[in-house]
Amino acid sequence: MLKASLRAAAALAALVSLHAWSAGDAQPQPPCDGAAPVPAFSPVGDDPAMETWSRIQWQAPACLGWPASDYRFVIAVAGRVDDAGNEELPRRLGAISAMKGLRYWSVTENGMRVLIKDAAALSGPEGGKRDDFTAADIRAGAVLHFVEEDNRSSAPVTYRMRVLEATAERIVVDTENVTPIKSFVTLFPPGAFRAAYLMTRIDARTWGLYAISAATDHASGLVSLGKESYANRARAFFGYFAGKPL
Repeated sequence: MLKASLRAAAALAALVSLHAWSAGDAQPQPPCDGAAPVPAFSPVGDDPAMETWSRIQWQAPACLGWPASDYRFVIAVAGRVDDAGNEELPRRLGAISAMKGLRYWSVTENGMRVLIKDAAALSGPEGGKRDDFTAADIRAGAVLHFVEEDNRSSAPVTYRMRVLEATAERIVVDTENVTPIKSFVTLFPPGAFRAAYLMTRIDARTWGLYAISAATDHASGLVSLGKESYANRARAFFGYFAGKPL
């Protein structure tokens, strides 16, 4: 099983390398205001669809509240989550500490590696660590903070999570870095790395999960050299929220 997973991850990395940076004229389209998502949700049981854009000028839809900007890259992953009850997806969003040990396919090391070395919920933007957020904490209008230490950053990074929508039919959260993301140099000044997760109920058993992450033009030009790695990281986070980590 492990060897099969590694082969699948290697195949995904190769696919990203060959395809992800040629999305053509289509722009990212989260499922907002009834719009069909780009990329579309893949069928249940299939790997999620992924598209990536480089050096794109893009106005995100109003449901995200992101400003129009030039982006160094945008990565979108879309798939379906089967058999998740009303409380399960909010629980995963709040379970920050459960991300510790999350794995991804490392392009640099050509193998599966731990992506998140440590993670914890915070009591505020400069507050101390606290217990994970509960499903009840994931409510519309909530602003939550958490800290992550990944395998490349020089120091732990604090993030802000905004809960934009939270109903039995739809959940939308977005995150951005509050403190700089550094790896010897500053790669992402505060606010330069954004991510959003849009979860839309499709039927009684199934949700559509659309994950989008982006580097704004305030990010270092160096991040464009690691686009393949960021795509694999986006895939790993999608797997976590879908309940199918690598």
